[in-house]
Amino acid sequence: MKLDFSNWDEDLPPDISEEYENLITSLERKTGFGLFFVQCTPRDSENVIDRVISSLPAKQIQVLRLVEPIENLYQLVDDLYSSKRFDLLLIKGLEYSLYKYEERNFGEITEGQFSNLTRVPPLLSHLNQQRERFRDDFPIIFVFLLQPFAVSYLIHRSPDFFDWRSGLFELPITPEALESSSRSILEWDYEEYLKLNYQEKMVKFLEIQELLRDKNQTDTNRANLLFELATVLSSTQEYETAISAFDASLAINPNYPQTWYRRGYALGKLERHTEALASFEQAVKLQPNYHQAWFNQAIALYKLGNYTDALPFFDQAIKIKDDYFLAWFKRGVTYKDLGRYPEAIASFDQAIKINPHASEVWYATASCYAIQGDTKRAWENLQQAINLNPQDYLEKIKSNPEFTTLTNRI
Repeated sequence: MKLDFSNWDEDLPPDISEEYENLITSLERKTGFGLFFVQCTPRDSENVIDRVISSLPAKQIQVLRLVEPIENLYQLVDDLYSSKRFDLLLIKGLEYSLYKYEERNFGEITEGQFSNLTRVPPLLSHLNQQRERFRDDFPIIFVFLLQPFAVSYLIHRSPDFFDWRSGLFELPITPEALESSSRSILEWDYEEYLKLNYQEKMVKFLEIQELLRDKNQTDTNRANLLFELATVLSSTQEYETAISAFDASLAINPNYPQTWYRRGYALGKLERHTEALASFEQAVKLQPNYHQAWFNQAIALYKLGNYTDALPFFDQAIKIKDDYFLAWFKRGVTYKDLGRYPEAIASFDQAIKINPHASEVWYATASCYAIQGDTKRAWENLQQAINLNPQDYLEKIKSNPEFTTLTNRI
């Protein structure tokens, strides 16, 4: 799947000041029950809330900020309305009730296209079914502050409720919120994305998409945001689409070494090791001390079967970062596969000095000794591996012919 990143700003939103004025005027004139939908970013929604409150002093206003999925909005409103009478209710965060029902890969999601749902989100069914109760029981103005994709959900999945709308207003992101939101996104890294659950990744993905669509986005930020979008896609293992986003980022800024590196990583995950190698080469050209890129060049060469060629790249990674555990370990594995066991053991010994709790290194060291017929040292290293990880290695040792002479000791 290849996303098209070239035309996200073709349909430009209306002027923000004009939309604000239209919104305030409509809310000021409206009395009794009404449904208003305001399309804006989560950050700008707070500006909308402040502006509505300050612009309409004659109205009693309450704010409902949702921070987790709900299925019954009526009850929440009823509880609030029973304790505090008000004329207007601003509701933020309806999106949290929608994310988990989207079934497609992230890379297949574009604005206005939400059709592959496991089922209609319960909240939207609830709104459809209870719209008369909202009208009859709450003589107030409802203002839903929503991201563009959530408006699409309502249009397609809650048409009965949405059809009663008194107005739909599209507020483009303010320059301040654009810069603030972009800066916040750019502080994330790959490891942080991996820690997110599905819904949280969806939030980030959609937020980045919206920022990319803004016509006022700078080229620098656009390149960086495309990099972040690709990183989210990589964290969901959507590597093909991630590569498309990396390529779009590089088309704007080809001089960012981390983009080349992450692109190479995604290519490697797809077993496209020759292309991955070229990406890592570009990364180290731009940043010669990029030890991870040197290491991954070695890994790409190893995956291509070029074991001897891989060794200098491991060496370079270690030269830059002498406590690079993974480089010492994989260097040892490469030497072992070349049948150069003393050199493999020397690499494994360095890896163990850095991380003595790495059972896989003790096991690999034992294997080298066993192949050379040194059963004493093989057994000493096997004991370390077993002590650290008995669940994995007790059975693994029994099935490994290298340790046939040692299995009677287990």
